[in-house]
Amino acid sequence: MLHALLRASHLSAFEETPALVARHAGEAGLHRARIYVADIQELVLREVTGQGLDSGEGGRELRVDATLAGRAFRDGQPYSTPAPGLMEHWLPVLDGTERLGVLRIDTDDEPDEPTRAAMEGLASLVGLLLVSKRHHSDSYARLTRVSPMSVSAEMQWTLMPPRTFANRRVTIAATMEPAYATAGDAFDYALAGHTAHLAVFDAMGHDTSAGLTANLAMATCRNQRRQGKTLGQARDAIEATLLEQFAHSRYATAVLADLDLDTGLLTWINCGHHPPVLIRGRRWTTHLACTPTHPLGTDLGLPATLCREQLEPGDQLLLYTDGIIEARDAQGREFGRDRFVDFVIRHQADGLPAPETLRRLVRAVLEHHDGHLNDDATVLLCEWHGSPEAAAPAENQETPGSEAVHRPAADGVRARAGIWDASADTKGTTGGAWRKAGSGAGADAVPGGGRSAAGLAG
Repeated sequence: MLHALLRASHLSAFEETPALVARHAGEAGLHRARIYVADIQELVLREVTGQGLDSGEGGRELRVDATLAGRAFRDGQPYSTPAPGLMEHWLPVLDGTERLGVLRIDTDDEPDEPTRAAMEGLASLVGLLLVSKRHHSDSYARLTRVSPMSVSAEMQWTLMPPRTFANRRVTIAATMEPAYATAGDAFDYALAGHTAHLAVFDAMGHDTSAGLTANLAMATCRNQRRQGKTLGQARDAIEATLLEQFAHSRYATAVLADLDLDTGLLTWINCGHHPPVLIRGRRWTTHLACTPTHPLGTDLGLPATLCREQLEPGDQLLLYTDGIIEARDAQGREFGRDRFVDFVIRHQADGLPAPETLRRLVRAVLEHHDGHLNDDATVLLCEWHGSPEAAAPAENQETPGSEAVHRPAADGVRARAGIWDASADTKGTTGGAWRKAGSGAGADAVPGGGRSAAGLAG
């Protein structure tokens, strides 16, 4: 089944994907296969039908927070529920560890292990197909939007990396709001060998020019690191680019960081930005103090300090912009740094995957600000799991008084990234077994509404 579907997909467009998947799945005894993709804010799951301008005409819309499909999406694991004459299954659809949506499959009865394996393989292949088709499909872009998008947001989302990445050494998750009108914020990350490059930018203003400023800063940063330049050289190049384009009229604050995935040594430069927050042991937090240089594009002549911090396995690093902590309620009270960090700690302690923690954080910030933000709000969370192999740290790279720590990857790495693994030991993971949902019409069995604002309510 999977081989035939893959061959058939090579000469197909996004709009043809649901029919191809349903046909090949049906031939393998997996009935009524239906694909649902999440909107940008991860509020709803929208069915891909292959019809209409958004390829979703006539399809269902299911709420992420009120349906069994949404539960599979949130938890990153499959759920099954009995229905009249059949078993209904919901499986998460991922691109690596980025959550794309869910796949629904019906079977005539309780599936055996080969059937479960076939469904899991199909869900994985659907994720690969969606990723291979979406970049040249306006239908996919339309389907994953529930509101009009500004020009600046169009630029930002096109350049952003996936919102989640994980391997045995690191988990990275990020989020950005307002999703349809973001302008001056940007986040970036990439891996090269044993180094994870991290960056957050916050450009002056909240207009298209702010978006251009952030995009130029991020593009210059990428250009420099791909040439093998240091953090200091990247900072200097970003400053030069912004001065050349805007002549002191625009600037951006930023944190540029490198994490050595073998040793856990974090190095960073603070360019007039909020200091990173370090969470240790899921309870202890501190600001990572580092003398900041001036914001990029201001040319104030302040020296750039390369700071270092030795991380321990399980440490979490938070890079964020001021929109997260400065959102105010009707009484003028800020959401605040303490509430922000406490929210992350509590939800991670509850065992939620990193991307789900950030999704709920954004919802909490929006609710605090009556559903609308006056400034961009961005968070990047990076957790170092430790090195799977003991490797000597680079000479003279340790913080005085600290020692590089080498341990196997921490238990539950896959769970914190939001990945379900049937072969994994159940201790510290999201399950290790398919979950059965009740057959009643409770909150986890609510069918979706139509494609309207009413579908988002409740």
